Amino acid sequence: MKKVSFFQSIQWKITAIMILLLLLAIQVIGAYFSQGLETDLKENFDEGIEERLEVLSYNIKEAFLQDRPEDGSGPTLEQDIANILALYGQSEVYSKLQIVDRQFRIIGTNTQADDIGKLVTGDSNVRPAIISGTPSRSIQRNQSTGERHLVRIYPMSNNEDEPMGAIYLEASMEEVYQQLSRINNIFLNGTLVAIIISALVGILVARSITKPIKEMRKQAQVMAEGDFSQKVNVYGSDEIGQLADTFNEMNEKIKVANHTTEEERRKLSSILANMSDGVIATDEAGSITMMNDPAAILIGQSIEQVRGQLIFSVLQIEDHSIDFMELQDSGSLTVDFSDDNQFFLLKANFTVVQDERDQFTGLITVLSDVTEQEKVERERREFVSNVSHELRTPLTTMRSYLEALSDGAWQNEEIAPQFLEVTQNETERMIRLVNDLLQLSKMDHKEQEMVKERVNVVPFFHHVLDRFEMNKDESVRIERQIPRDSLFLWMDKDKIIQVVDNIMSNALKYSPQQGSIRFRITKERNRVKIMIADQGPGIAPEKIDKVFDRFYRADAARSRKLGGTGLGLAIAKEIILNHQGQIWAESKEGKGTKVYFTLPLISRKREG
Repeated sequence: MKKVSFFQSIQWKITAIMILLLLLAIQVIGAYFSQGLETDLKENFDEGIEERLEVLSYNIKEAFLQDRPEDGSGPTLEQDIANILALYGQSEVYSKLQIVDRQFRIIGTNTQADDIGKLVTGDSNVRPAIISGTPSRSIQRNQSTGERHLVRIYPMSNNEDEPMGAIYLEASMEEVYQQLSRINNIFLNGTLVAIIISALVGILVARSITKPIKEMRKQAQVMAEGDFSQKVNVYGSDEIGQLADTFNEMNEKIKVANHTTEEERRKLSSILANMSDGVIATDEAGSITMMNDPAAILIGQSIEQVRGQLIFSVLQIEDHSIDFMELQDSGSLTVDFSDDNQFFLLKANFTVVQDERDQFTGLITVLSDVTEQEKVERERREFVSNVSHELRTPLTTMRSYLEALSDGAWQNEEIAPQFLEVTQNETERMIRLVNDLLQLSKMDHKEQEMVKERVNVVPFFHHVLDRFEMNKDESVRIERQIPRDSLFLWMDKDKIIQVVDNIMSNALKYSPQQGSIRFRITKERNRVKIMIADQGPGIAPEKIDKVFDRFYRADAARSRKLGGTGLGLAIAKEIILNHQGQIWAESKEGKGTKVYFTLPLISRKREG
């Protein structure tokens, strides 16, 4: 899991919130305090100036109203004004103090004495104030120094309200603003210290809050890896402590549930893996989500190849409009996967998966290989048909001849013996057929025991061929290619004689006049191979693999004419297989047929 940086963590968020709340509180308090302080300082400054102006204006007014001798023996008005200014007009905050008479002349000042006697400038607003008798107050900034000054024009009048002059005062307010600046700096420094302290406290508080959360996060990572053995620490009974308790309870429940789920998963996995049938699961759309190995083998595709594909497409079911809910009612479908080289049938059983609200959520398809079952069923039907046909032919013949005999043919001394001979031949044919069927049935049910003994096959096969030499047509020759050395095999002599009889009988039946039959024995590494070859009409390539099937005849009409049951080579095949040997045929049309079978040699260890 990606590591969370400090600036993305809850600690930073809690700390930032605390700092922001503190900043907001300080800003609100600071703004209110600074505004109030500035107002108070300005008001105090104005009150001080106002009190001094009242005292100054009172004394100057008295000086204006004082009677002075005409001979000029007493002090002049300018001298009295100068004395008053020296006494009441001296202050560090007074940047400029001027006394103006009603002729707008400067008669006193605390700055440059050269200004006495001069007229005031027009931009000082003194003249309008003297004329109107209205005092004025303004704050102006010095263009050269940038200092802010309080400018007061205080008009004076006599007892008859006649203007006598005015006091023009400029008082520097820099001290007030400097004091405000110092207080704001102190407030700012205090704010910075408070922010630092609150940040440290916030980090400590945030750590105490996030520590159990981090532990739960680590435990969640451990749980994600499948380890449910650990528990988180509980540091208190508050909400986080209750969360930790709940987390531990959840851990225990998930542990139990995961154990149960894992057991069920293992059981299901084991069942699916060991099933001989294939299982395919789909989602609600019919797309394949899971498939076991037997299913992959049956359909010839891996789960990676079919994942996400529709089940109908994979199973090659043409009708894709089948309703999922109808599949379960329909039971099963037989899917033909056959091609030109192989006959292959699958049976698909469908089961609908529903949730607790009976909503369709998926489909389970169980596949089973029914190829052999179908083959057995086909062979059974074909076997019944063949047996019925083989029995019906001689029975029909016998019935016809017996009916003829019943109708009076038995009295005919020439025809009756012929009819009885035919009936007897057909009876023997049915007996042979029944005996062959019984023998095959016993072989199929392993009821026929093999009496094997140690046999030298060289004189044994000579003896068998001698019997055929005595009974064969003189026009057919039997060529023997048998080694002189002794070859010992473990075998049932009667059963091997029956194999040779069945093969030799076919060879004699299909051999032409003046033809020959070759009988050859070849010793190979650990077995003996016997070949019986005739010069008959041969067998077509597409039929050669079927000559060992029951009731199969390459030339059915000729075989029945010659009295064959169609079971001789099938019996020979079962006997050879029970001797752990092999049997097969090779043929070309018009060039005869070769039948091979092998028998295992006795090993030296067993022979000793």
